[in-house]
Amino acid sequence: MTLARTQPTQAAASLARRAALGAAAAALLGGCVSVSVGNAEAPAVTHYVLADARPAAPAVNSSSAKARLAIQATAGDPLADSLPLVYSRRPGERNFYQFAAWTERPSRRLAQLAEERLQSRGALAVVTRLGNPVATDWLLSLSLETMVHDVSGPSGRAQIALRAELIRRADRTRVAQRTFTAAAPVAEAAAAPAVAAFALAAADLLDELAPWVEAEIARAR
Repeated sequence: MTLARTQPTQAAASLARRAALGAAAAALLGGCVSVSVGNAEAPAVTHYVLADARPAAPAVNSSSAKARLAIQATAGDPLADSLPLVYSRRPGERNFYQFAAWTERPSRRLAQLAEERLQSRGALAVVTRLGNPVATDWLLSLSLETMVHDVSGPSGRAQIALRAELIRRADRTRVAQRTFTAAAPVAEAAAAPAVAAFALAAADLLDELAPWVEAEIARAR
C-alpha cells in the first residue's frame, strides 16, 4: 500500500518539475527577459535600483539661497510607473520583463534622485519631498510619462519622459511647465544592460531638470 501511494506522488512531482522548466524555457524563447536562476525549477526575480549615473558633487550652500522646494511624484502613465521593467517591440505596445523589477516605483525614485541633485547643487535653501513636515514656497510636480526599453532595434534604447510643473504654493499658480526626455543606447537586449542605460538617461534628464527649476524659481520671484 505504501509503495502504491509513493509512485503516483513521485510521478506527479516529476511532471510538475518538467512543467515548470518548460514554462521557463518558453518564457525565454518568447520574450525579452534577463533571467537569474534561483533554483533548478524556476528563475528568480532580480530587483534593480534606478540610479543617477552622474550624481552632482556636493556644493557649498549659497548664503543667498532662500527658496524652499517640495517635490511631488505622480504617474502619468501607470505602465511606465510599474515595478516590472517595461520593454516595447513595436510602437504602441508594452510588455513586462518577467524576471526583472525595480525596487520601487520609478516615479518615486526619480523624485528622490531629483531631490538629491537639487540639494547637492546648493542653489535652494530647502529641497524636500511633499508630505514632510517642512514649510516650502514652491512645489515641483513630476509626472512620469514614459519609462521603457525600446527593443525595436538590435538592442534598443532606454527612454524616459518626465513632465515637470513648477507651482508657487502661496497662490497655487503654475509658473512653468516642461517635458524632459532622454534616451540612452542599451548594449544588449536584457534587463541588466537596460538598467545601466536607464541610469544614463536619468542623469541626462536631471542635467536639464535641475538648472531649469533653479532658473524658473529665480525668474518668478
